[in-house]
Amino acid sequence: VQLVESGGGLVQAGGSLRLSCVASGFVFDDYTVGWYRQAPGKEREGVSCISSGDEYLYNRDSVKGRFTTTRDNAKNTVDLQMNSLKPEDTGVYYCAAGSILCEDYWGKGILVTVSS
Repeated sequence: VQLVESGGGLVQAGGSLRLSCVASGFVFDDYTVGWYRQAPGKEREGVSCISSGDEYLYNRDSVKGRFTTTRDNAKNTVDLQMNSLKPEDTGVYYCAAGSILCEDYWGKGILVTVSS
């Protein structure tokens, strides 16, 4: 199983970034997929998790209206579009997949830094 993230980097507050994740090694359509993040010095937290049919199973309150999670089952990809970024969104973002709630497989993570 592999989950490989891309698209991270440095952005100013108020800006946008789009993260992408390509999955392999499991039947993508059968799994929930989404994103977690870990800010410096803090525990990992869930950002979002969507079903095979693009239904949100979880969407963190602090990102609602700013972040959008989408998947392409034909390409085995899940994206995280992040708008109106804030310094508190800074952290390592992890792509995740799971049979129930994005809990089984993880990518290595990618750094997102939002400057004030």
